[in-house]
Amino acid sequence: MSLRQWSRDLGMGVKFAFAGGREGWVRALLTAVGVGLGVALLLLTTALPNALAVRHQRGDARADTNYGQEMKKADNTLLSGNASTTFRDMDVRGRDLEPEGPKAPLPPGVAKFPAVGDMVVSPALKKLLESPDGKLLRERLPNPIVGTIGESGLIGSHELAFYRGAEGLAGQDINGAGISRIDKYGNPNPTESESDPVLVLLVLVVFVVLLMPVAVFITAAVRFGGERRDRRLAALRLVGADGRSTRRIAAGEALAGSVLGLVLGTVFFLIGREVAGSVEVFGQSVFPSYLNPSPLLALLVAVAVPAAAVLVTLLALRGVVIEPLGVVRTAKPARRRLWWRLLLPLAGLGMLYPMVGQGRDGGDFNQYLVTGGVILLLVGVTALLPWIVEAVVARLGAGGLSWQLAVRRLQLSSGTAARMVNGIAVAVAGAIALQMLFAGTESDYTKDTGYDISRAQMQVSVPKGQSLAATAKELAETKGVRQVYAFDEGFVNDGPGDDASWARVTVADCTSLREVAKLTSCRDGDVFASHVAPEAGEGATDRLNADDESTAAARPGRKLWFDTSEDPEKPTSVVWTVPKAVKQAESIADPTGYRRGGLLVTPGAFPAKAAAGVRGQIYLRLDDSLPDAREYVRNTAARIDPHEEPMTWVSTQSNDRYESIRTGLFVGAACVLALIGASLLVSQLEQLRERKKLLSALVAFGTKRRTLSLSVLWQTAIPVALGLLLASVVGLTLGVVLLRMTSTSVRVDWTSVLSMTGVGAGVVLAVTLLSLPPLLRLMRPDGLRTE
Repeated sequence: MSLRQWSRDLGMGVKFAFAGGREGWVRALLTAVGVGLGVALLLLTTALPNALAVRHQRGDARADTNYGQEMKKADNTLLSGNASTTFRDMDVRGRDLEPEGPKAPLPPGVAKFPAVGDMVVSPALKKLLESPDGKLLRERLPNPIVGTIGESGLIGSHELAFYRGAEGLAGQDINGAGISRIDKYGNPNPTESESDPVLVLLVLVVFVVLLMPVAVFITAAVRFGGERRDRRLAALRLVGADGRSTRRIAAGEALAGSVLGLVLGTVFFLIGREVAGSVEVFGQSVFPSYLNPSPLLALLVAVAVPAAAVLVTLLALRGVVIEPLGVVRTAKPARRRLWWRLLLPLAGLGMLYPMVGQGRDGGDFNQYLVTGGVILLLVGVTALLPWIVEAVVARLGAGGLSWQLAVRRLQLSSGTAARMVNGIAVAVAGAIALQMLFAGTESDYTKDTGYDISRAQMQVSVPKGQSLAATAKELAETKGVRQVYAFDEGFVNDGPGDDASWARVTVADCTSLREVAKLTSCRDGDVFASHVAPEAGEGATDRLNADDESTAAARPGRKLWFDTSEDPEKPTSVVWTVPKAVKQAESIADPTGYRRGGLLVTPGAFPAKAAAGVRGQIYLRLDDSLPDAREYVRNTAARIDPHEEPMTWVSTQSNDRYESIRTGLFVGAACVLALIGASLLVSQLEQLRERKKLLSALVAFGTKRRTLSLSVLWQTAIPVALGLLLASVVGLTLGVVLLRMTSTSVRVDWTSVLSMTGVGAGVVLAVTLLSLPPLLRLMRPDGLRTE
């Protein structure tokens, strides 16, 4: 066969793809839209690594901490104070800037330093502050806005950030964290943390699970209009074309649709890229310029999609006998074989089996075996589903008219019905497995903070040099605060030297002290020796103190030393004598879950000269019925000290990387489900369009529209139910294998299984409802018109 003959046949296929007037263009457009949606998502996926890398680089480029040796003030130094805050569930990055010379480094994205009291803000923060929703935040950041931060200074289009001009930072504690002196921006010592094998496994499985439905959908999209194409090829055989030539023509037709799909996919991607800059998903946002696919990966998509389209078309034609007088597809197709379909999931399990039991302590997982095993298991869904649909619908029959119409249609084209469901079945199977893996490993990455959030929900540190009582009074008067527990906390030594023993000292009024110890009686001027009850040791769930020295320190008449020095090189101390009337108290878990020993001192017994030796901590119990109670507290705390962000307590805390992967899964799953919904709708419309004359004829002969609508619903519902059932079985199997691989006890999270299955069924129901209006339009009598 000459190259010329090949090119001629392929060229004829390309012409057929767009021939046939309006119907031909519609068919080509549907195929191109389907392929284009998949291509757009593939390009988006290939662009994600670059987007994450750019966000990381931008974050490193504006790093302004200095934990090394403290710098001396110079013409090129800058004081940067951390003024970050939180507004509802959004983080606001803030810095107070005080340049110490004309050569002080400018932050990325800032044209010039704001004057003292002025702010430059990110566009998203400016929009929020100017909106009614940002009223409470505006009270916290009332400074005039004199400019905006450029893209180079932000990690996302929706990031909330500001720089504020300040003065007097040099007189505060320059410790490298709260306030830093720097001569340039950027992370001087970028480090890469060691990879966790389980997190690497999660990332691999997430990528495979999210991309597999896209690949399945693309292979289904290139087969839109397959029945009409086969009849057209039969006509070609009638005019003299041989079998090989017709297959090449079919390949050319698929090639044209896929190339048009590549073009549309690129357009969809460019549109989506611009849209991505204006949306925020699960707290993550990017600029459109971040979403640049790797040239190599983009080239791979450009080559793989047309190649896959041609390959799928040729494979599909292997089961179709194209004869001059018609296509054998109108007869009952040959029975599908099961044995080779079972080989795919079995091979997948075989690839995953060698890594069972490795877990975190057994070494890294083989990435190729993991990827290959998961792919084969999920591809097994697409191989098994057509056989299951065919086997089940062959045994269905009796029922209402709509049921019989649907079953007969499925018996004639069960493969087409299965192709429609393949994508969603693969997505649900993968999602169930991932949910099981996340649920099983969650305890490894989530820890109990120990905070008793029923007693307090926020904690505020009192700035140095400020009175505990005045700060507590201001917070107590804040809207939304029900109760304030204020403590001055510190340590005392039983001698002036380094060999002295130390003990904890807690200074508070009687109401607050009752939150940390059982007191038989208490009045101002009392001192207590706190000890932990013996029964609190074994089996106690709260954190125990390590203050074994408390009894010795609390001896009446003993001299104790408070360290009040600001400079470690110039130690100063205040001597205090323990009063004779020391009472005994039994320690209980405080709101942080800690059992504190040592001395409990009421303000009347505490020496005023030792105030510099303790630091105030205030715990707040809030009115949860007030939605913005935490914002009122933050506003008060910002007035007291703009560099001290109040701590909001939570009962559990998750690993950041684990949470990032989980968030990535939700973002990706949302995109994939949207794609699957769109693909199902396109496929459904294509199916209805092909049966336009049949539907019109049935209505013309008196068939009720309700009967036909129900038959369409059954045609979708039966394969979807079978697909979700198979997806649940495969998803549970894959989930069990992944849990065994991570040495995690196997536990089926039925809530996740049912929720994912429900989401899949919901997508199908929504598509069915959206396809009803065009179905009713196709039943009109003008559908019988023939040119």
